[in-house]
Amino acid sequence: MADDLFTPLRLASGAVLPNRIAKAAMEENLAGEGQLPDRRLFDLYRAWSAGGSGLLITGNVMVHAEALTGPGGVVLDDAAPLEPFAAWARAAKSGGSAVWMQVNHPGRQVPSGLPGVVWGPTERGVDLGRHSGRFGRPSAMTPDQIDATVERFATTARRAAEAGFDGVEIHAAHGYLLSQFLSPLVNTRTDAWGGSPAGRAGLLLDVVRAVRAAVPASFAVAVKLNSADFQRGGFDTDDARKVIALLAPLGVDLVELSGGSYESPAMTGRPADERTRSREAYFLDLAADLVRTSPLPLMLTGGITRRASAEQVLASGVAAVGLGTALAVTPDLPRRWAAGAEAVSALRPVTWRDKALASAASMALVRHQLRRLADGRSPAPRTRPAVALLAEQLQQRKALRRYRSWLAARRPA
Repeated sequence: MADDLFTPLRLASGAVLPNRIAKAAMEENLAGEGQLPDRRLFDLYRAWSAGGSGLLITGNVMVHAEALTGPGGVVLDDAAPLEPFAAWARAAKSGGSAVWMQVNHPGRQVPSGLPGVVWGPTERGVDLGRHSGRFGRPSAMTPDQIDATVERFATTARRAAEAGFDGVEIHAAHGYLLSQFLSPLVNTRTDAWGGSPAGRAGLLLDVVRAVRAAVPASFAVAVKLNSADFQRGGFDTDDARKVIALLAPLGVDLVELSGGSYESPAMTGRPADERTRSREAYFLDLAADLVRTSPLPLMLTGGITRRASAEQVLASGVAAVGLGTALAVTPDLPRRWAAGAEAVSALRPVTWRDKALASAASMALVRHQLRRLADGRSPAPRTRPAVALLAEQLQQRKALRRYRSWLAARRPA
């Protein structure tokens, strides 16, 4: 692999990324009326494209209107109008970036109080101790529900291609539905979708096959995968290696590596288990281990803010570097790096002892910056975590009322 951040990356589908810097998916929760993208998302992605990222990966777009990660989630299914998504793609590509839509189903990670369904491989719910009530209690998916979910992923991917996106990223990390099926802790099924690593990977593989069959050959298909769940007895690096090998013959262009879930939020820098804290700096070590045997190009996301760190990632053999929070604070960071400069500020660290609450505050801080950028304002990195969390809760209540009304109107009488 080339070690220059600004060298183009050609993928197996023929797609070419202008450079090796990707804006990784961050959940914006900025859907407008009808759970559709609107001016705020257009302006936000136009700013990121102007900022020099070679690839922009959207925040997760929901494949199932009745299963959202939050009430402000964007939904692209067979009933959604396509023009708002076409406008989103045009804005994201306006500065020369490629744009991929991240497609996702939350499974059991649906906030309590949301209408719709809460599904999982089994009835095991999200364990957050005294905060477990934040999520609904799941029902185990039936074979028909599994088949319908595969079709929903394919439909969303096909419509993303029709709207002008350059690719999709299938979200199989961070404890969402496909990640739940991969986890030996959550997926204790004894049928074809459980048991061995290959059985637990069956839903993901079916989704990838269906997506690849639904989109043009030149359309990129990527997968976001945990390098580890950071839970004892959970999905680990050996599992990730096996899944990558299974994905290789299916037309996957890239695998993005991350880690953690709400139960062990390594992706926000706060694992649930104090004994795994030393592994927070282990993402790169895990990626470097996986890259030695991976038949697919890998991308690594997680806490990268400095050019030297990004170059270290590429030097390990990883093909692309994903930036998240850094681009919420400094949307033009790639252009700064190219000019020899660095980010000028960072978010306040969240040091609360309650790890689940600290994780929620960390994500609220990021989304606070995204809302400011989407409204044409500068980031406010010194915002206090409690202020950001309170503002998010107020916004979520308003979004929930709108989502309830929209979903009720959609359902047959």
